[in-house]
Amino acid sequence: MKPLNKQTAPRVVERPERIIQFGEGNFLRAFVDWIVYNMNEKAHFNSSVVVVQPIDKGMVEMLQAQDNLYHVNLQGLDKGETVNSLTLIDVISRSLNPYTANEAFMQLADQPDMRFVISNTTEAGIAFDPTCKLSDAPASSYPGKLTQLLYRRFKTFGGDKRRGLIIFPCELIFLNGHKLKETIYQYIELWQLGDAFRAWFDEACGVYATLVDRIVPGFPRKDIDAIKEKLQYDDNLVVQAEVFHLWVIEAPQAVAAEFPADKAGLNVLFVPSEAPYHERKVTLLNGPHTVLSPVAYLSGIDIVREACRHPVVGRYIHRVMFDELMETLNLPKAELEQFAGDVLERFNNPFVDHAVTSIMLNSFPKYRTRDLPGVKTYLQRKGELPWGLVFGLAAIITYYKGGVRADGAEITPNDAPEIIGLLKELWATGDTQKVAEGVLAATFIWDEDLNALPGMTVAVKTYLDAIGAKGMLAAVKELIS
Repeated sequence: MKPLNKQTAPRVVERPERIIQFGEGNFLRAFVDWIVYNMNEKAHFNSSVVVVQPIDKGMVEMLQAQDNLYHVNLQGLDKGETVNSLTLIDVISRSLNPYTANEAFMQLADQPDMRFVISNTTEAGIAFDPTCKLSDAPASSYPGKLTQLLYRRFKTFGGDKRRGLIIFPCELIFLNGHKLKETIYQYIELWQLGDAFRAWFDEACGVYATLVDRIVPGFPRKDIDAIKEKLQYDDNLVVQAEVFHLWVIEAPQAVAAEFPADKAGLNVLFVPSEAPYHERKVTLLNGPHTVLSPVAYLSGIDIVREACRHPVVGRYIHRVMFDELMETLNLPKAELEQFAGDVLERFNNPFVDHAVTSIMLNSFPKYRTRDLPGVKTYLQRKGELPWGLVFGLAAIITYYKGGVRADGAEITPNDAPEIIGLLKELWATGDTQKVAEGVLAATFIWDEDLNALPGMTVAVKTYLDAIGAKGMLAAVKELIS
């Protein structure tokens, strides 16, 4: 078996360095770098990536040991066809640790061809640290490092507006670009970098909010020996990901023209507003997850894929997605149906055993953000409650009762202590009316009293009684009938 490097790899093309990437983890390598690879192959993008390690400890040395080469293993369903592919990704030209090679990092600002900055530094990465100094080598925060780099570029090119950078943050924060831009402004003020630099940043650079979506399980520990045998390379940076990918970028078409993902057939959308796509993802992917999990688990089903394929629970999931949640969104119906179909394929991924119990952590806060808005909108538009979503809340409440499942498996809800305490106290009464009223009245969960929603209290109690008397599977079967 050969080591993986530029000498042993079949073909590595040298391309101009045009992208600075803050982050070297699994997600960026299986998502952004895979996208750049496809743009190079199919849209003549002709760009390479310089990876910058955003924290002191990271994976740069592992990347350097393989000359920044690695394989992406895509697994899943694509229009009903099973995919299990391996692709050599060769787009990273260099990888740098700014804590040990700070001048090499700063010199990236001096390269005239540099055009893009892309990042994924975790949700906590876009934060203002007032202890950072301009003279730090480097600043500890990601926005601090980026401001240092931008200021150096401003000085190197004398404020030339043709040398601005296009910045795509991929951190999982709603309106991440807005947050990053605000934080850069804070550093400009803290470090007193001047009005001329701020004007150059505003006019020559663009910081654009993005929404990213791809499940990336990461390094395939259980499959790695078989993968290496198939590749005949000793690749220690293989990264597994699902087939589905979506990148929504809130930017004008002029930016899209410079980043021609559409010409490579990629699911990258440049839109005026990210908000409806964020709402679509939360509603049609996260929303069904939250209610299917307790329904499936209390029906004796442990894996999301098995729940989707079950003759009863699968119909329940379809109803919640297509007949209820989809009716609360404002994007074109065909687009929503396409996305929902993609979501079901993702739920059915034969390579991923997604345990429903892993989704049920903090179910009440999840229901508040993912499903409750749909309950209210549906009620407003249709004049009645979405019974599948309300049943899902009753299923969550039942799950939080604890105890054991019919097969003897222990039911162990995990949430904030005050929520666990409230449910324990309410279920101790043995009165489902009190349970329904007490949960719905918990303003510390909902920020309001949900008993005020017409029919809500009666519906939740009715479903609690049905689940208690007949069992989950019989109750959900009755619901969908």
